[in-house]
Amino acid sequence: MLALRGVLGGLYMLAYFFTLSKIPLTDASILAQMSPVFVILLSVIFLKERLPRRTIGILPFIFLGAILLIKPHEYTSYSIYAWVGICSAVFSAAAGVSIRYLSKTHPSYEIVFYFVATSALVALPLMGQQFVMPNVMQSMYLLAIGVVSLLGQVFLTRAFTHESAIVVQVVSYFGLVLNGWFGFMFWQEIPDMLTVIGGVIIVAGCIALSSRRGSTKA
Repeated sequence: MLALRGVLGGLYMLAYFFTLSKIPLTDASILAQMSPVFVILLSVIFLKERLPRRTIGILPFIFLGAILLIKPHEYTSYSIYAWVGICSAVFSAAAGVSIRYLSKTHPSYEIVFYFVATSALVALPLMGQQFVMPNVMQSMYLLAIGVVSLLGQVFLTRAFTHESAIVVQVVSYFGLVLNGWFGFMFWQEIPDMLTVIGGVIIVAGCIALSSRRGSTKA
């Protein structure tokens, strides 16, 4: 199960990084933040949690927001890359559910260790002949990314260990604000109207899902 959590986390990182390289930062971040929807669905299937009937009425609106972001009517390469972003949300949700399950019997640092080790093994075969030896500056950037990502995984794992998976995912929406700001500041990316509308629907829907689940548990 620890290895499975590592594989899921590695697939999430690969899908998310690929999406980031192909579509605007804000769009990729919003798609990845759909993970609470899949956390709910996977929790029902694997953790045997009960799905309130009212929740079923919210899910179509969230998927509508995703459709607005994917822009299938344009049928361009953007739509294909956006689907990869959806896959990153699925892998993230599966990893979150597995953390919640493993936290009952394993310490958080052990879970993170297996994530790092297994993710490296998942990514290794994909390098193939495309490996490029980084220079000193690029090595510094990669090291910084690795350190920040590791800290993020430690904090995320501890959060899932001590709090509901849904609550952790919803709190992470603050990252959307930062990503939107970074996208504009560094790459002059301005979200279009469909992205804004779809993002608002997704965030509002996921927050509504968490609040309804919270009231149900209470």
